[in-house]
Amino acid sequence: MQSVVAMEGDCSDRELRTQNCEQNFLSRPDGSASYTQGDTSVMVAVYGPAEIKLSKEIMDKATLEVIYKPKIGIPGCAEKFQERLIRNTCETVVLSSLHPRSSMTIIIQTLHNSGSFLSCCINGACMAMLDAGLPMKYLVASVTCALDNEDSIILDPTDKQEKEAKAVFTFAFDSQHYNVITSHTQGVFTLEQYHTCLDACRTASKVIFTFFRDSVKRKLSKS
Repeated sequence: MQSVVAMEGDCSDRELRTQNCEQNFLSRPDGSASYTQGDTSVMVAVYGPAEIKLSKEIMDKATLEVIYKPKIGIPGCAEKFQERLIRNTCETVVLSSLHPRSSMTIIIQTLHNSGSFLSCCINGACMAMLDAGLPMKYLVASVTCALDNEDSIILDPTDKQEKEAKAVFTFAFDSQHYNVITSHTQGVFTLEQYHTCLDACRTASKVIFTFFRDSVKRKLSKS
């Protein structure tokens, strides 16, 4: 059963771009999701819990691995850094202690990068893990914002807006108390601007969590 959901919204400074999600569209993985934010889109597949090689085995919890595949070529240093950020975020969310001495693998394939890419990857991974039925403490939603030269905040910026911005922030929040799980920043900014952007992204994350819930409801209603 496939689930396709869209959330409409124009790309003004205070609104998120249109989001779309299709779950369970791949037959071989245990869970999958195609996630789109504006023109940025990724495809995520989740495998596990499954058997693991003895050399990678952890006695008291599962080994979580994230594999990032760019659209063209092989991953470079920047891609490996994003891969590590995504893995650290997912490790915080997954109850890996329930499946010791096993493996969980998340594979992220770039389809198109048009800005706010790290957030799109994290959101897609969350929906794919949900589709796979991995045990999770809570859901995670990520929001990117940019600070332009006039100190205005642009939520869910495009790649052009990111390049022209003096600072770019990406945050990931949990669905229980909206606490920060991941924080990644680029550029020059003040502490006050950091907290202002954090508050704007936290508020926007509530919209994404609502989108997650609507997506699951529609999938279950069709099944």
